[in-house]
Amino acid sequence: MTKAVYGTDAIASLKEELIAGAALVASIGLVPLTQGNLSLRDPQSGHILITPHDYPYDQLTVDDVVVLDLDGDVIEGFREPSHESPVHLAVYERRPEALGIVHAEPIYTNVFGVLHMPIAPLHVNTLIDVGGEVPVMPFAPSGSRQFGYDMLAVMGDKRAVVWANHGMLALGESLSKAIHCTVMVEISAQLYHMALQHGQPHLIPPEFSDRLLG
Repeated sequence: MTKAVYGTDAIASLKEELIAGAALVASIGLVPLTQGNLSLRDPQSGHILITPHDYPYDQLTVDDVVVLDLDGDVIEGFREPSHESPVHLAVYERRPEALGIVHAEPIYTNVFGVLHMPIAPLHVNTLIDVGGEVPVMPFAPSGSRQFGYDMLAVMGDKRAVVWANHGMLALGESLSKAIHCTVMVEISAQLYHMALQHGQPHLIPPEFSDRLLG
């Protein structure tokens, strides 16, 4: 694609952060094989660093990271950017607080995705880290900016959303917070699924939920 134009320590550090984040989510089973994708935004230039399309996470190097502008044009990198890049760009365009994004494929979260069933905020951290119930977006082909806009409409002010029949997306004020949110969604999905096997789970009382959300 384009020749490298970045040589600053700041950009190099962001690339290392992205690679480390990708290795982490892969190691804990949130993105099997080459599924999913991660990105972060450089707060100085506004450019987006994203993982390449269909490339093993355990083989990523700084040279494999693709840098985009908000229009989706490649600023740096020789690999093809993730096919979900337009979705990430839609989030960065509409959610200015977002500096990191994870699109993952966790098993229990996908259970609720194929049921088209929101993940209830049974655990305090679901409220703190996600912002409440995790909604499910109706199924639609992903990979476009319009998909991203439609997703954000379902997501509202939450920090995560389930894609029906296709994983989830989480955002954060840093990549590490987006990863943390992803982990908490999957933990919440596991907890909800297990609780439903034994009875009707009890939600956190509204007066406490409002306090945690506030």
